[in-house]
Amino acid sequence: DDPPSVSLAAAPSTAAPGELIGLVAAASDDYVVREVLFFRVDAGGDVLIARDSSAPYAVETALPAGASSEVHYFARAVDDAGQRADSQEVAVSVR
Repeated sequence: DDPPSVSLAAAPSTAAPGELIGLVAAASDDYVVREVLFFRVDAGGDVLIARDSSAPYAVETALPAGASSEVHYFARAVDDAGQRADSQEVAVSVR
């Protein structure tokens, strides 16, 4: 059993604090993707935003009110054997 693979895209790529950001993950596995978790990268640690257990794996989230410069996100795919893989981080620029 191979671990899953996952990639992440965010739209729009530039937003103001409080605006909604759409995160969409493409996940696959040689058996079954059990769920995809969406995280925001914060200085104090990664923050779980949402879980999605059915394709298409997507969530909308608001850009944090105190955000400045860039906000980073990543997705984690988990397969039916409990193996996991993280996407590369994507950045949303704050205007």
